Amino acid sequence: MWTCAIEGCGHEADRAEDLLVHQASEHDRHQCAVCGTVVPDGYFAIRHAFSEHTRAEYVRAYEADPEDVRHRESVMEAIEDAVDIDEVVSRIDGTPDEPPV
Repeated sequence: MWTCAIEGCGHEADRAEDLLVHQASEHDRHQCAVCGTVVPDGYFAIRHAFSEHTRAEYVRAYEADPEDVRHRESVMEAIEDAVDIDEVVSRIDGTPDEPPV
């Protein structure tokens, strides 16, 4: 079971893909404190922060500590181990999962 931790939401989903679609469609967007890019909150905001910026930039911009960084990295890793990101993107974009025959 996956639980949304955005602002204490608590929405539960059986699949990580369902949770990410929920986060992208049911929550406000997040503006990155480092560069100003607007991304879906939750996993996508974490992935943006750690793939586009250094850990030091993240710590400074979000007044985070090493435990905050480790926690978010572990969340990102757990989701990436479980999720079919192509399915999530196609569901968010409203495109079919498979190309037409």
